[in-house]
Amino acid sequence: MKRKIETSELIFRIVAYFILIVFALMCVYPLVYVLSSAFSSSSAINSGAVILWPVDVQADAFVGVLTNNKFWINYANTLFVTFFGTVWALGYSILGAYALSKKRLLGRHGWNFFLVFTMWFSAGIIPQYQNYAATSEIFGAIGISDLKWTIVLAMGMNATNIILLRNSFEGVPSEIEEAARIDGATELQILTKVYLPMSKATIATVALFFGISRWNGYFWAFKVIPEGQSYSWPIQVYIRDYIDKYTSIAGGTKNDPDAVQNWDLNYNYSAVSAVYSMVVCAIIPILAIYPFIQKYFAKGVNMGGVKE
Repeated sequence: MKRKIETSELIFRIVAYFILIVFALMCVYPLVYVLSSAFSSSSAINSGAVILWPVDVQADAFVGVLTNNKFWINYANTLFVTFFGTVWALGYSILGAYALSKKRLLGRHGWNFFLVFTMWFSAGIIPQYQNYAATSEIFGAIGISDLKWTIVLAMGMNATNIILLRNSFEGVPSEIEEAARIDGATELQILTKVYLPMSKATIATVALFFGISRWNGYFWAFKVIPEGQSYSWPIQVYIRDYIDKYTSIAGGTKNDPDAVQNWDLNYNYSAVSAVYSMVVCAIIPILAIYPFIQKYFAKGVNMGGVKE
């Protein structure tokens, strides 16, 4: 028998769906605007005619971006930093979380307290910068001049992700570990054959968190890698530099439109369209990967975020 919906519940559903629809539109509109601006002509962009749909549709901006060798060099840098940075951070986060999940660890409560303490109080920007500077000096001393490795290795730990992994490992039944030990499994085998397979959802979620943070990493790459090593910039720093040099978004060209005009004379698109085309190219990998990891997301956060 179908249950009759009460008036109060019906009103709640209507309001809830309305809020969700409005929120979804607010999230989708920036992406639609970016796509529309990327495919609009220079005159449409400069006149502000683009509001929702493309005006004077053209793909010259994308062609210009796709044939820009420097863009692809910086794009490859972002792929490099994201892949190796995620593997590095995830690897030692798993090792740290596995150790902290063991009650036999000497001083376990103290180590967990220090981990959580870093979430309450941050050392600030200056100590972090000193960390990057020291890492760069060490790399220089051993002959590594490419500062991408500084971003990969120095930008590592995240206390929240370690706690998620630790809680997930604590949820693995101890009886399974004891059975593995009786069968002669080593500590490494227990980790790789028992804990990791039983925590796939949380590991995938944490890998997503690390990957997005590395892919969107801008500030420290901008501070650590000088313009003289622009060949090592990730794509986010390159886009920021492009904005500063060629568009009126940055204050430096706001009253000096010569750069924008000269750019428009050479191509049938504005520098703003080029920026939006780069942004679209930059978010494609995340949009492509996220649907495959989304199924693990809610399960992973619940497993790692709730301790029984």
